Amino acid sequence: MRSFYNNDTVMKKAICSLILGTVGVMAVHAEVPSAMAITNARVVTVSGPVLPRANIVMRNGLIEAVADNAPIPADAWVIDGEGLTIYPGLIDGLSTLGIIDASAIGGGGGRRGGGGGGANSGTPARGPEDRPSTTSWLRAADLVKPSDSRIETARNAGFTTSITFPTRGIFAGQGAVINLAGSKPGQMLITSPVGQYVSLAFSNFNGYPGSLLGVFAYIRQIYLDADHYKLAKEMYARNPSGISRPEYDRALEGVMESPRVLLPASRTVDIDRMIHFAAELKISPVLYGVPKGYTAAERIAKAGVPVLVSLKWPERRRDSDPDAPETLETLKLRDEAPSTPKALAAAKVKFGFYSDGLEKPADIVKAVRRAIDAGLSADDAIRAFTLSTAEIFGVADRLGSIEKGKIANLVVTKGNLFETNTKIQYVVIDGVKFQPTPEPPPPPAEETN
Repeated sequence: MRSFYNNDTVMKKAICSLILGTVGVMAVHAEVPSAMAITNARVVTVSGPVLPRANIVMRNGLIEAVADNAPIPADAWVIDGEGLTIYPGLIDGLSTLGIIDASAIGGGGGRRGGGGGGANSGTPARGPEDRPSTTSWLRAADLVKPSDSRIETARNAGFTTSITFPTRGIFAGQGAVINLAGSKPGQMLITSPVGQYVSLAFSNFNGYPGSLLGVFAYIRQIYLDADHYKLAKEMYARNPSGISRPEYDRALEGVMESPRVLLPASRTVDIDRMIHFAAELKISPVLYGVPKGYTAAERIAKAGVPVLVSLKWPERRRDSDPDAPETLETLKLRDEAPSTPKALAAAKVKFGFYSDGLEKPADIVKAVRRAIDAGLSADDAIRAFTLSTAEIFGVADRLGSIEKGKIANLVVTKGNLFETNTKIQYVVIDGVKFQPTPEPPPPPAEETN
């Protein structure tokens, strides 16, 4: 060690290397652009006319300008968009993206002890006071993790944003609008909460509720309890003297905090039932699933209820007996379900799409193509994945179209979106460019002797 410090030449070289290294680091930071622009591209704004040849300028994660001759700042990193088309980033209207293991989240919200009974506590619930299968207080915003590997897969398919919900239980929890990029959960969040996810799941273990009728009775009771709870809190807040304070109920708090409620509707009878049920409970509903929307589009429109359409069209189960006969009703549903978006668009129903577990870009394109082949216009398909979904969840002032001041979420393609041979060139989220990773080739077929 002594010989090293006594060697002036070595010491000078070390100092020079350190200085050069520092200068190099400074140069790297200086090259990071403060703005980005895509020039001479076809721009599908969704909220307005298509711009055949325009520039988009982005700064600090927002769209600074979009116009035919928008000036390019001197400090901008420029991408030549010649031959490319730019769309607003796609929004998955209902998913669990970012929640790595929602099934591990549990705990009832009841008032008997800590667990609350029911499926979440491991003991059968005895009544609605046990709050079975309820975690209404859970917030997706608190559960999201950037390490979810599905996020990159979704980006590769053109998704920039997800409406993410916990989905376990009857009252599963509160959703959040998240962007699909960021190293920290806080960087991903756009707004929360945006709604409560409700399912019709019931217990098979002789607990309450043990039937579909019991689930409806339980949901109704929850909202009656919430009304009473809210009234009691308001009375106590006005004059606490001489009044016993209301017992805190996190399950009811979670229900009251939710600005809208997602309700499942798989059959025509479910659509009518949920519309009337929501009116009875005085809640703002969003129907999800809706494969039979083609049978009730006019009634949905009259009720003014928005819809999230699953892209997982009904199909025969892979493990079913191929020789087993199927009913005419089953075959008809399988054939006509993809016409639901067309019927909703014709009836002026506000609807969006959700991937419902489809992950591969090719599978999503194939599902959208089925809706287009069934009569949905390409423009309506794009709107369902962008501005309409943003409007349903109250974030159209920030997302869903290409306009000045909105979040810089874009999909840049070579070809028209949802065409089979179209390639996604770039995805931009919060003004940061991502290049989709190519899908791995399918495994080689095994040789048979």
